[in-house]
Amino acid sequence: MRFVLVDLYAGEHKKPEFMASKNYSGTLPVLELEDGTCIAECTAITEYLDGLDGVPTLTGRAPLEKGLIHMMSKRAELELLDAISVYFHHGTPGLGPHVELYQNAEWGFKQRDKALRGMYYFDAVLRNQPYVAGKEFSMADITVIGGLVFAAIVKLPVPAECTALLAWYERMQERPSVSTQPAFSVPEAA
Repeated sequence: MRFVLVDLYAGEHKKPEFMASKNYSGTLPVLELEDGTCIAECTAITEYLDGLDGVPTLTGRAPLEKGLIHMMSKRAELELLDAISVYFHHGTPGLGPHVELYQNAEWGFKQRDKALRGMYYFDAVLRNQPYVAGKEFSMADITVIGGLVFAAIVKLPVPAECTALLAWYERMQERPSVSTQPAFSVPEAA
C-alpha cells in the first residue's frame, strides 16, 4: 500500500479536481484501488481492508460482535472524532482563513465540551472491559485512538481523572500498528 500525503493547510482536499476524482465531499481519508475505484470514510475503508483475507478481525465475525463493534465505533465517531473536528474547524483557527470559509466559535466550543464528555464516557467503558467494544481489539479501538490523536493535535488534553482511558491508550501505544506511527503520541493528561 502506498500512502500519498494531501496538503490540508493548502486545501488540496477541497480543490475541484480532488473532489471530482477522489471524494466529492472533500474529506479524508480516501483509499484509491489499483483500478481507480475510490473508497472514502474510515469505516468503509476499514470494512474493505478487514475483509480482504476473508477473516475479519477488526469489524467482527458474529452478528453480536459486529453490532457491538459498529455501535462503539459510531459512538467514537460522534463523541470524539466528529466533535473534535468541529471544535478544530470552528473553535480554533483550524486550517486557516483560506480553507475555513465559515467559523462559528460558539458551536466549536460546544463540540469541544461534547468531546470531553466522550472522553469520560470511554473512560467509564474501559473501567469494565479491556477494549472499547469488549474483549478484543477492534475498529472501535482504532476510532478512539484516532480521536485521541486528533485531541492531542488540537491541544485538547484527556482529563486526568480519565485514568482508565489514559492507561488503555498507553497500552495501545505498545501495539506495533500504533507505535510505528509518529502522529500517535500519548495525549497529555489535563
